[in-house]
Amino acid sequence: MLSFVATRKDAAYRQELHGYLIFNSRAACLMTIALILAGIGLDNNFYPGQAPYFLSLRVLACVCIGLVLFSYRAQWGRDHIKALTYFWICIPQAMVAWMIFVTDGERSIYFVGLTFVLSGMAFFLPISFFEAVFFGVLTLVAYGAACGLRAGGIQDFHALWGNALFMLFYALIGVALAVYNERWRWLSFQLKKEIQEKNDALQQTNKALAEIKGHMMQQEKMAALGTLAAGLLHEVNNPVNYSLMALNMSMMDPLVANSPELKESLGDAKEGMQRVQSIVSDLKTFAYQKPGDETNTRIFLFEKALQSALRLTGFELKGIAVTVELPMDTHVRGDEPALIGVLINLLGNAALALHKAARTGPRIDVRAVRTGERLEVTVRDNGTGIQPDHLARVFEPFFTTRDVGKGLGLGLSVSYAIVQRHGGALRVNSEPGAWTEFAFDLGLANQNV
Repeated sequence: MLSFVATRKDAAYRQELHGYLIFNSRAACLMTIALILAGIGLDNNFYPGQAPYFLSLRVLACVCIGLVLFSYRAQWGRDHIKALTYFWICIPQAMVAWMIFVTDGERSIYFVGLTFVLSGMAFFLPISFFEAVFFGVLTLVAYGAACGLRAGGIQDFHALWGNALFMLFYALIGVALAVYNERWRWLSFQLKKEIQEKNDALQQTNKALAEIKGHMMQQEKMAALGTLAAGLLHEVNNPVNYSLMALNMSMMDPLVANSPELKESLGDAKEGMQRVQSIVSDLKTFAYQKPGDETNTRIFLFEKALQSALRLTGFELKGIAVTVELPMDTHVRGDEPALIGVLINLLGNAALALHKAARTGPRIDVRAVRTGERLEVTVRDNGTGIQPDHLARVFEPFFTTRDVGKGLGLGLSVSYAIVQRHGGALRVNSEPGAWTEFAFDLGLANQNV
């Protein structure tokens, strides 16, 4: 029983009951007015002498119920729908009880009208168990009062108890219907709520899948561009080598030795070509892997990987002071191209934060220390920092604080997976508005594998 009371404490369920009551109360008002007017035939058949009086009584009841029905058109009426419904339900009960009082009391045929009120109320209105019990008791009391308060009182107790028992059966049926309907409405509400939640979840999933599809298409484009660029590296390297050979031969010419300006110009050109050659070499290291190799166990010089990453992010690091502190020996085991990618991502993010902070002394500190059989690497900047509510999400795929179209939010999640694949962990610490530090560890070359 308590469960039927507890269900009505749900705000959404009460709101649904309110809408259901508005609709059904309107329909019940119209049906009640029709039944009251149809009872004119009963008046003419059973009590023709009182038919005109009962006609006026019926019209008055219909007008009252009609006014209640009209009030539902206003917001006030809809806000007080429950009280108004209880009020107009009592109108036909009072009318029928008065007819019983002025006719034959317990022998009056109008007691059937009270059963109509009980059954109609239970069938059409969303009343609770307690409300059904209350109206059942109220109807029996009204009937008893109509019979007992007449002049001469109750004349036929057998008829009284028979009719009262008949109405009690209807009252019990009404209570049972109220319980059943209440349970059905609650289960229906739960089912609709569950369907709505699943529909919302499905829409969110579809939206997420659409976003992921867009991200994957962008990744495929970037991968295709990367493949194209990697294939062009060899073609770029050949003319660079030819140019360097031509520059070296030109600088051996006696005319160049006698012209300081020409010699300086050729030296600048040679330095520029050598820089292009270094960038091409770094890109080749970053782009190519030999299939079938155990990439995570290959030994390489971390210092060399860091220098490659610094050269590849040189444009982004313009105007930023970068300090590097490394131990004497930085030989580590791992996938050099993948780890260059991690460093590029960390340096690029740091540069972006520094440009956004617009500090007078932007700097990035890269440090590495040997601890046991691991090399601990930290990349720290004095940029904008990371907000606490974002700190726990920076490694989530597709999470980004950049403007739309400025990033996919995959860099740190991919970097996290790469470091994890090397047996380490990528960590972050930050003070909003002051600094951010990323740290990870790699296995040293002498680490047991």
